[in-house]
Amino acid sequence: MERTILVVDDEEPIVDILRFNLKKEGYKVLEAFDGEEAVRIALESNPDLILLDVMLPKMDGFTVCRKLRERLSTPILMITAREEEVDKVLGLALGADDYITKPFSIRELMARVKANLRRVATDLTYLNMSADTTSITHGTLEINIERYEVKKSGKVIELTLREFELLKFLALQPEKIFSREALLEKVWGYEYYGDVRTVDVTIRRLREKIEDDASNPAFVVTRRGVGYYFAKQEASSL
Repeated sequence: MERTILVVDDEEPIVDILRFNLKKEGYKVLEAFDGEEAVRIALESNPDLILLDVMLPKMDGFTVCRKLRERLSTPILMITAREEEVDKVLGLALGADDYITKPFSIRELMARVKANLRRVATDLTYLNMSADTTSITHGTLEINIERYEVKKSGKVIELTLREFELLKFLALQPEKIFSREALLEKVWGYEYYGDVRTVDVTIRRLREKIEDDASNPAFVVTRRGVGYYFAKQEASSL
């Protein structure tokens, strides 16, 4: 099935290069040259992935990301010419799945595109569960795999696709510790090109949504110097 990618950048030469290389890989390409146009096209077409530049006219990439995340779970790969750590963290905190800094190699970009398009839900090699399993329950937390839905004490919690996949991966293997590099490989789908800070930011964002106290997590726990794991809990009787 042909995948559709929305490229959002106000620099036409960059759009031309991205269009050429993405089409060569078999992707259908949509284009937007400002933030307002990006939001409109994304909501109308619901692409499989969005390449989103930060510096845009009419509406910056961070605002675009926030608006789209309210309506879509589409993977968003942010493109920034800045090196500041705050820009990268802000993009991830607003719901972006990944980021890449200009100038970048086409090889690196394509690796990230393919990794972000890979649906972890279809990769059964790590699930360690029967084919008819549709939900996981730990304490007050219920994860419905089939519906991509998470509830805590019966209340639906809105997660991004990446947050959901990370939570599901850990919850299916409770008490097993994974390094940040392992999580990049298994959940994000790449090794070399990944930045482990992406994992840290996504974990922090996930904790803010599912934990009673994000600074003292009960579900997604840190083993200092090693990695992260999901703390097994008995199902709630409520």
